[in-house]
Amino acid sequence: MIVADTSAPAEVHGVHGADGTSWWKCFVRGAELAGAWEAVEWARLPPGGLSGEHLHTRTEEVYILLAGTGEIILDGRPTAVRAGDVVLTGIGTRHGLLNTGPDRLSWLVVELLGPDTAAVFGRGPAGRVPAAPSGRNATMPAAQVLHLQEPGEIDPTGVLTGPLKRIARQRLAAHQQDTVRAAGREFTLFVVAGSGAITSGQASAALGPEVSVTLPLGSAATLTAGADGLDLFVLELLVPDGAPA
Repeated sequence: MIVADTSAPAEVHGVHGADGTSWWKCFVRGAELAGAWEAVEWARLPPGGLSGEHLHTRTEEVYILLAGTGEIILDGRPTAVRAGDVVLTGIGTRHGLLNTGPDRLSWLVVELLGPDTAAVFGRGPAGRVPAAPSGRNATMPAAQVLHLQEPGEIDPTGVLTGPLKRIARQRLAAHQQDTVRAAGREFTLFVVAGSGAITSGQASAALGPEVSVTLPLGSAATLTAGADGLDLFVLELLVPDGAPA
């Protein structure tokens, strides 16, 4: 398992061409995994801060708002967002994020290879014949904003063309356990609140707010909530047969 947190982030000036400062940290790169991940990251903006509008041509992106309020700009149209909102952006969608509130705005960034790019790198279906660059069809929305404040889940496949199967908000009661097995899939977890521990084989790590854990293909781990329970986001990505473990 790959464990990271938000401590000691990089200070970024002029992110995506915008004025001002933001903070950013990468938790895991796709090269460390078998599935079609590009990266799992965390970012934060000060009040009034802007992550400039930009366009992805080979990757899709998920923003999960963790704290604060703001506006997500999708192809020039602003939409109010707050903690618990999930923004799905398909390939070819221009997007940016503005902090409109009085507090810091932070969010989880999950960037995913589009199916054609994943196939080139051997992390997509074997023998895929590239179609349109985005792999999209006319009935799929280019982007969507959904809310996932309470325990529940989102199926992102109505917007994203890649193998991200599920985005869930999970809550474990005090001392409750849950075992996650990365068989035919990989997982990334991010703790929102509470405390606990995660164990995989002989390795274990403490869990608390803003701790990320990624489970590569073939691994398994058991989460144990502390006395105050455990609240976390879970993202599940399918890995095709034959992908390098």
